[in-house]
Amino acid sequence: MEKGHLNNSIGDVTITADVIAQYAGAQALECFGIVGMAAKSKKDSVMHMLKKESLKKGINVTVSDNKISIDFHVIVAYGLNIVSVTENLMENVKYKLEEFTGMKVEQINVLVEGVRVID
Repeated sequence: MEKGHLNNSIGDVTITADVIAQYAGAQALECFGIVGMAAKSKKDSVMHMLKKESLKKGINVTVSDNKISIDFHVIVAYGLNIVSVTENLMENVKYKLEEFTGMKVEQINVLVEGVRVID
């Protein structure tokens, strides 16, 4: 995974894509309508909802020239408007990531891998 580099008068800051993925995953779960992150099992090609400890497996982060691109694989709550939920996710994560890292979020792709009825 790539890294983002920020320079200031005191020194350099390096942020790994892994850290960005963890933070983005936590922010995504705070969004209304997102039930969880999804990952495909290699052995049976079935999507599984990830536990909170392994959120970054459902997220692909690319950092290039201090610009962030993210792919989210999510599970959405059943009965909600998917477009509204995903637009909310994109806007919230973009704002929070830019505030957190100081880097520009260039692209956010959301792949809805399933829906789930929430209790």
